[in-house]
Amino acid sequence: MKKYIIVVAGGKGLRMGGEMPKQFQLLCGKPVIMVTLERLYAIDPTMQLILVLPAEHIELWNNLCKEYSFAVPLVLTNGGSTRFHSVQNGLAQVDDIDDALIGVHDGVRPFVSAKVLDDCFREAWIHGAAIPMIDIQDSLRHIVGVNGATEVVPRDRYRLVQTPQVFDIQLLRAALKKAKDEGTEITDDCSAVERLGMKVKMVEGDERNIKITTPLDLKIAQLLMEDGQ
Repeated sequence: MKKYIIVVAGGKGLRMGGEMPKQFQLLCGKPVIMVTLERLYAIDPTMQLILVLPAEHIELWNNLCKEYSFAVPLVLTNGGSTRFHSVQNGLAQVDDIDDALIGVHDGVRPFVSAKVLDDCFREAWIHGAAIPMIDIQDSLRHIVGVNGATEVVPRDRYRLVQTPQVFDIQLLRAALKKAKDEGTEITDDCSAVERLGMKVKMVEGDERNIKITTPLDLKIAQLLMEDGQ
């Protein structure tokens, strides 16, 4: 079965600070987004990579590809006004076929493992949709009133969501169409699938599969790179 990965890299990086968007920040001397794409390609060169970038970042991307001699084969397309629209644009670049699996991955998660990737694709092939999650280590509290009152939340009932989220192509197309027709704002692709009444298979994620959104995240990522992750 044909496999695709839509890599979404449309964030402005406001929490990262600085003028350069987070996906172009340097991680051990190379833009984060390039590290992510090289990791995916090294795990499975047969996957078709689709990179979704804001139109205003295309020229920067092309210049960076020349500067860093970046040669991973991929399809490049413009992002939309939201993540939902960016995924739609990425999906539009997929061949007109009915038998494929589509992964959606954050461009600033450069440490996805081969095991997580393989597990997500395998479970999506069996169940139609799969999502990696990890346990929450910290205690949680729920705000229950405007006066600042809180209550303890049992953390064993909750999980942190990672990417890639992987779907049967027909299922993802139907989910995005439904969300578009209803005018629903979707920030998580699995939630769109669940609105069709489908269950999403949970896959064990990896605590090293971090999302780089803050300067601290970038420092942790540098340590992971130096440690050979």
